[in-house]
Amino acid sequence: MAKYDKKRIGELIDGTLEFYQLKEMMSSHKDPERFEIYREVLQDRVSWDDPILLPYGLHLYIVQKADGNRIVKCDCGHEFCDYKENWKLHARVFVRDTVEKMNEIYPKLMSPDPEWQVIREYYCPGCATQLEVEAVPPWYPIILDFEPDIDTFYNEWLKKPLPKAKV
Repeated sequence: MAKYDKKRIGELIDGTLEFYQLKEMMSSHKDPERFEIYREVLQDRVSWDDPILLPYGLHLYIVQKADGNRIVKCDCGHEFCDYKENWKLHARVFVRDTVEKMNEIYPKLMSPDPEWQVIREYYCPGCATQLEVEAVPPWYPIILDFEPDIDTFYNEWLKKPLPKAKV
């Protein structure tokens, strides 16, 4: 079983591995320390100290606060909400709901019909990074991506204690 260090996991995150390296990594059995190394690499890349419990999406993490709360947090440090809430309700949203707005990203006559589909773009209020895009019918509710069971993940799958927040 191959073991990977922080440098190699960082290259995986950055997408700079050669194809053969990526294929080998994906095809081999996962070493038990890989998630912890992955989490450490992510933690090293942010400027704040709240421990990352899980990556939640590109630029988003579920973190443990010193008061015990678990929240969704962006790379930049912006704190959205409790991880069981829908962070998108706390984001800046741009809705492409007209032909003109659709044509900013699609060639003419190749965009969705805004009466049938709109494009919602979610941005961090702290750093303006685009975090998510949804293509949905105009009336469709805002989608909650998922609600992970963090305790079960750590206790039963990883069989490790949760990282502790600094007090």
